[in-house]
Amino acid sequence: MTTDDAIQDFSVRRSDRWIRLRTLLTLRWMTVGGQLAAVLIAELTIGLRPPLELCFATISASVWFNVVATLIHPASKRLSEREAMLSMLFDLTQLSFLLALTGGLNNPFALLLLTPVTISATILTLRSTVILGALSVLAATVLVFHHAPLTFSNGEVFSLPDLFIDGYWAAITVGVIFLAVYARRVTEEIHAMNLALAATHAALERERRLEAIGGLAAAAAHELGTPLATIKLASAELARELADKPEAYEDLELIRKQANRCREILADMSRGGRDDAHIKLAPISAVVDEAAEPHAMLGKEIIVRVGGQLVEDTRGEQPMVRRDPEIVHGLRNFIQNAVGFAESKVWVDIDYDDETLKIAIGDDGPGFPGELIDRLGDPYVTTRGRGVRRAQTEGARRDGGYQGMGLGLFIAKTLLQRTGAKISFANGIQRRKMSRARVRPQLGPDQPTGAIVEITWPLSRLAASKLESRKPLGINLPFS
Repeated sequence: MTTDDAIQDFSVRRSDRWIRLRTLLTLRWMTVGGQLAAVLIAELTIGLRPPLELCFATISASVWFNVVATLIHPASKRLSEREAMLSMLFDLTQLSFLLALTGGLNNPFALLLLTPVTISATILTLRSTVILGALSVLAATVLVFHHAPLTFSNGEVFSLPDLFIDGYWAAITVGVIFLAVYARRVTEEIHAMNLALAATHAALERERRLEAIGGLAAAAAHELGTPLATIKLASAELARELADKPEAYEDLELIRKQANRCREILADMSRGGRDDAHIKLAPISAVVDEAAEPHAMLGKEIIVRVGGQLVEDTRGEQPMVRRDPEIVHGLRNFIQNAVGFAESKVWVDIDYDDETLKIAIGDDGPGFPGELIDRLGDPYVTTRGRGVRRAQTEGARRDGGYQGMGLGLFIAKTLLQRTGAKISFANGIQRRKMSRARVRPQLGPDQPTGAIVEITWPLSRLAASKLESRKPLGINLPFS
């Protein structure tokens, strides 16, 4: 299972067995304490006369519920969706009975009818929240007409005017709807952000793991090259001496062939190696080429330019930058998005001065929808509008792995911002209105007409120091 599959699978089942029984038990014990305190204060301080026996019997139902649940299940048990909803349904029913015994909506604590719905909106599914919300409104409606009056010790009945009761019912109804919607939207955004951050960390960890594997292969090829060459040379000398001994000669030839094969295997493994100092530090165009390489064979032309000129036509020394996994993976995701929606071309333009490095990635596709530009880089925001042709989108999904969920842009933006980059999005001619940085890539006549992403770094945050760039490449043992 891939990382994306695992994240999507977790997202689908995100409400399954989330809630610990201990959490609901603790909340219920707090509720029991609050209800007991309210009844006793009303009786002993305010002078109201609620039916104490019935009130204590209703409160004791919650006590017994907690005791039985503790005896049957361990406190660490995680409740299923159905179990959690039934638990909150019990709390709603118990509270409704207690309110019915103490004045209905004349009791200011009727506001607590909002509690089960709000909790459900944060941890349960929409279906469970709708059910609990509807039952809360139903309970408030029943309490308007059916409740025991609140009486004082002198027999006076406490009762609010009908207008206040109607307003209180309307407030509870609106509160149920508003708080449920608000809590659910906030919770979904937090959950989506957590999933997106998990995807970001997984992508970065995968990139670093590949870097480590490649570095190990490069180190192995570097260190074993000399011994293999020695074996090959020694076997050649022995082969000349043993030319008149066919059996021994055949064995030596086998040794030479296997040594050559080992060299070929190590050379193949080390092509992705990243352990040598001269590969950890690379010209910025080389880093861009590496980021674009996985998407170079998807049928779209990727044009890399420095200062408006093709890389092979440029003269002069480019900045040497560190090959951080964050930079490579971030650029790769932006290039993947551009390749997924381009008609035929993707441009990657590089420019720099003494203070700033800028990379602009553009394509000739349909561009970003204008209403979403300000939200690009947030997780689960589709990066292109409805005008994208189905075939083009399917092709991007098939060839480039594009998911259309906004996770790719979010991961790229998050990783690059960790390196000190500032990122902006625009379409075609809007580009002149993007950042006001001093460095602007000179594109020449061949310019992207679709979506454009500009990434800007302070050069001091990205470029390697002179000391780093002058480090030795490593020990290579002399051959003898």
